[in-house]
Order: sequence, then structure tokens, then C-alpha cells
Amino acid sequence: MKNCIKQLRKEAGLRQEDMANVLGVSRQTIIAIENNKYNPTLELAMKIAKLLQRSVEEIFFPEE
Repeated sequence: MKNCIKQLRKEAGLRQEDMANVLGVSRQTIIAIENNKYNPTLELAMKIAKLLQRSVEEIFFPEE
């Protein structure tokens, strides 16, 4: 699963550490998600979408 979290996070003016703290995960989790090395749970994906004020479908998309 691909995502555009890094771009959206930067547009929102958030550091990885800030995002991790708000979501209740480690900074390493945010790094892994941004690098497409970890697919978040549905619950975490929905929290990310809410934080970035986007729909899940705008953030995550299947690899082609």
C-alpha cells in the first residue's frame, strides 16, 4: 500500500515526532509508514486521516 503521508504531514507543518505523539505511536512507526515499509491498522489509518483532514482514500492507495 502506497501513501502520501509525508507530503501531507509537511503541508500541515507537523514533524514526525509531533504526529507520533498525537497518534499515540512511536516516531519509528511514522517513519515506517511514510517509507511504505509498514501498513497501519485500519484504526491508525483512520486516525491519520482525521489528523490530516483527509479521507483514508486520499492518503492510502494500492500499488499498481
